[in-house]
Amino acid sequence: MSIVENSYLMSMISSTDPDFRICRINFKTLLDIQVDAEGRGWGTRWTSVEKLRSQVKEDSSLFQTFMREEREGVVRSYRCLLLFSSVQGEGGGGITTIDLDPKMLSSLERIDRELDVRKSLIRVFSLAMNGIAMMSKC
Repeated sequence: MSIVENSYLMSMISSTDPDFRICRINFKTLLDIQVDAEGRGWGTRWTSVEKLRSQVKEDSSLFQTFMREEREGVVRSYRCLLLFSSVQGEGGGGITTIDLDPKMLSSLERIDRELDVRKSLIRVFSLAMNGIAMMSKC
């Protein structure tokens, strides 16, 4: 699926695409991604580092590439799903999107190289996007 917006193309990334990846990042790296996105004026980010700090616990987070933005055939950015621990509450978390520079993406360590791990992590992101609730057994 592709979306054309103002002379650039947003296309979905399949789990079999070479630029599909799932990475674990530390909090400092997330802050670096946020600062870079702010500097580039990208809209898919927190409004500020302070807002990010107010929502995201200083812990590692997981992200998955799911869209790429291309201009004139060159990837300009990757839209990623970010799964993080929340500052609010105990043990809760959140999922959101954030844009990432291709150079930064290539510098991050993947955790999805094994097929079984990849499939499991894709399922975790799918469940998180669609909502997870604690359920009592009947």
